[in-house]
Amino acid sequence: MAYEFIQGVHLRRTQERVEEIDALADLCGGRAGGVGALLADRRTPGRRRMRRSLPAGLKVAAAWRWETADNRTERWWPQGITTSADAFASTRLDGREVIAVSWYSKEVGGYGKGTRISFIDFLGRHYRHVLLVVPKMVDGRVELEPLHAHAGGIVWAGNHLYVAGTRKGIYAFRVDDLLRVPDDLHVADHAKVGRVGDRLATHGYRYVLPLRFAWQASADEGHEPLRYSFLSLDRTGRSGPELVAGEYGRRKQSTRLARFPLDPESWHLLEAEDGYSRPLLLDAQGERGMQGATVVDGTWYVTSSRGPAGLGSLYVGRPGNFREHRWALPIGPEDIAYVGENDTLWSVSEHPRRRWVFKVKRSSVPGPKC
Repeated sequence: MAYEFIQGVHLRRTQERVEEIDALADLCGGRAGGVGALLADRRTPGRRRMRRSLPAGLKVAAAWRWETADNRTERWWPQGITTSADAFASTRLDGREVIAVSWYSKEVGGYGKGTRISFIDFLGRHYRHVLLVVPKMVDGRVELEPLHAHAGGIVWAGNHLYVAGTRKGIYAFRVDDLLRVPDDLHVADHAKVGRVGDRLATHGYRYVLPLRFAWQASADEGHEPLRYSFLSLDRTGRSGPELVAGEYGRRKQSTRLARFPLDPESWHLLEAEDGYSRPLLLDAQGERGMQGATVVDGTWYVTSSRGPAGLGSLYVGRPGNFREHRWALPIGPEDIAYVGENDTLWSVSEHPRRRWVFKVKRSSVPGPKC
């Protein structure tokens, strides 16, 4: 299929960290077996539970809250959301409905801890955190450091997990690279990360996911690079799957929305003849304060937050012609994802003590009449 790419902004893929990841896997005694094995693990400490909660927001159909420590923490802030319905045409992983949520760390006590992903077994109502790490080879020995990214949006596409890196572009992980730090290597000190002698410190986390490669954001001369504030996956397009991206913007900042074509076999961004990945759509008519956007059959669904006190809005329609559903969402809504099996929109809210994973029936939020 011939694509007509938009000129101006683009992404350039980096080399894969094959040697670094293989060395880290060898150190950990092999790969962990993927997300299914992670969620089936009942022995390793760190398994937590989700609980049903009273929904907040006029259009919220149902909501769930994290364990108390995760609900209240001032260090970790949830941002992005994706599901196994993004990853697989069957919508499930080994019979599980899986939700993944990204969190970024603020500095507390003089240091931050990077970025983590929570994988939730929705039917079993339990979850585990996974630390995102960057492996490096130093003098023939594998080292690691945490990935520092706002992670305002994530997409689980096939075997890949894509994480929004704002001005830096998009980080790419392969979920089969998931590693469990064995007991004899694990350093329990939550303040440390990296090699400690022959052992491995990971801010206390028992599972890590190493960075495989990235798409670095750049632009043609005279154009402003796109800020990848959030991401989602559109499986409903006629021309194939597309990665949806957009910018959070206030005041004079741009609020652009973009769509990039994906290869349906590799789930990588397609490249133009010049080797860059360029968008098929780049529209400057997004809404102020956008936190997330997804597309279903050509209709856009955009979340917007009003800070730590006001209920959030959901905009429905197309760039330049949105209908606002005010007070539709809980305080602090972030990224958004679509599950076609039950025609629902899923999101997550960020503020301490007001953190939910929640869903909205798409039929309850119609678009503009014209």
